[in-house]
Amino acid sequence: MNLNWSLKELYTSFNSEEFLEDMECLTEVIDEINKWTEIIVKDTDCAKVKLEGYVERFSVLADLITKIGSFIELSISVNTKDDEALKYSDILEKKLTKIVEAETKLNKWISSIENIDEVIKDSILLKDHEFILKEVVEKSKYLLTDREEAIIANMQNTGSNAWGKLKDNLISTHKVEINEDGKIKEYPLTVVLNMAYDKDEKVRKRAYEAEIASYTKIEEGVAAALNGIKGEVLTICEFRGYKSPLEQTLINSRMDEESLNVMLEAMKESMPKFREYLKRKAEILGHKNGLPFYDMYAPIVESDMEFDYEKGKKFVVDKFRTFSDNLANFAQKAMNNNWIDVMPKEGKVGGAFCAGIHYLGESRILLNYGNSFSDVVTMAHELGHGFHGECLKDESVLNTEYPMPIAETASTFCETIVKKAAIKEADKITALAILESEISDCNQVIVDIYSRFLFEKSLFEARKESALTVDQIKKLMLDAQREAYGDGLDPEYLHPYMWTWKPHYYYANSNFYNFPYAFGLLFAKGLYAEYLKKGSEFSSEYENLLSITGKHNIADITKEVGIDIHNKEFWKSSLRTIEEDIDKFMELSKELL
Repeated sequence: MNLNWSLKELYTSFNSEEFLEDMECLTEVIDEINKWTEIIVKDTDCAKVKLEGYVERFSVLADLITKIGSFIELSISVNTKDDEALKYSDILEKKLTKIVEAETKLNKWISSIENIDEVIKDSILLKDHEFILKEVVEKSKYLLTDREEAIIANMQNTGSNAWGKLKDNLISTHKVEINEDGKIKEYPLTVVLNMAYDKDEKVRKRAYEAEIASYTKIEEGVAAALNGIKGEVLTICEFRGYKSPLEQTLINSRMDEESLNVMLEAMKESMPKFREYLKRKAEILGHKNGLPFYDMYAPIVESDMEFDYEKGKKFVVDKFRTFSDNLANFAQKAMNNNWIDVMPKEGKVGGAFCAGIHYLGESRILLNYGNSFSDVVTMAHELGHGFHGECLKDESVLNTEYPMPIAETASTFCETIVKKAAIKEADKITALAILESEISDCNQVIVDIYSRFLFEKSLFEARKESALTVDQIKKLMLDAQREAYGDGLDPEYLHPYMWTWKPHYYYANSNFYNFPYAFGLLFAKGLYAEYLKKGSEFSSEYENLLSITGKHNIADITKEVGIDIHNKEFWKSSLRTIEEDIDKFMELSKELL
């Protein structure tokens, strides 16, 4: 059984004829667009033909970038020391800066077309790309001069892009020393993080303490990367005229501030319920001052919850089939065709992700599988992302870019399917274990995400003044955790270094990649409630919803299934489904433990 993903569908190697030809072709496509741009931006005559030329050229460019970029980034993610991949990553970044000036000119030119609505109406191709063309017009007000945009793009290669690579290298090669029976053993960080799920409290506590102690070796380098990236983001936001990085994120997320605020308010109001759960879990595990961080993911009951990869695969496919054959067949296809890189290994990045490759009509999924139920859920989560891409397969490449909050909807919906189906067929002890796992995950996505939002917001505020020391960053992290978790966590055992290995803080072009997870969870809960009402007929409605996510604002997408995201009651009703699970957990845990 092959547990490594296959990339040969893209290229056989960096030295292959096809890869080198495509790199050359990319240069030619960019050069052609640059020359064409100089001609067409002189006036808005023949706007329809010019706009169609824009869509056609940028579709070709997007496919080429996806193909080359996916091969490079996926190669690096399983081996951060891959010299060839790192070399071509730099080369690709440099090539892409050469299109920035033309792209800026074209975006400004598109926004200058006075009768753009009539022009779009007159063309089937343009009508199909109406949303993204209108979005270009809207976003053009934040564009700088062509030259300035080109300078920023070039400087990012030695700025945020370089800082991000430094952080990835420090984290992926970081070793944690653990004293096991008087012998010091070294483990990759990803392996140590998986120890948080171990049945033995001693193992969990030892791993946590060793992990925390180990960061002193890399904290200064990672803090420098964080300061560098956030400083760059603030500078560019100010230049472009955004009020804040949060405003920029909301615009890019196709989401309005009102929706975010009502969702955060509803989340904050639900915190006491989550604290009840945390304190009950602490009580079960023998703690008196709230739950220590190292026991956040601790199993509370002995049940047959070991899932080797084969068992995990079958479990996911079977549960997906309770929702729809399309979803189950997609998951089986991903597993059978080596789309998944399964196990932790040295040099591999931590966490999990799904990379959609629209050019192939395929996805690639990275896991760090550790045989726990949580790993099964993560697999379901990433396959949900993959299925989202499957539903967009027939769309034009330019209509497949969906906003961050929606990005987490399909993944979270798939998690819910797996967990709910599993609870139904389990005995009481196993049901309690799965229920606890579900609430634990929701706690991460509601409470921990709230803490991450607070942390990033305060980090940006502080970074406006000056770069932050390691101690200052740690304090902001602890302050955010205390505010979100309250007395649910033991104040002696928090996690001051959560900012080091969470990748989302280091995305210069995607700030506040935290609240989208909460949006995805709560919207998915709302969708699941619709599924329970409508039954099997909902699956086609759901697939249709995913297929339009690249060409609408979020509020318009949610209206397709009758959901108003400006209404706080919607968010509260979704949170109530979690609160009901907490009540069940309290009841069942008191009955059985």
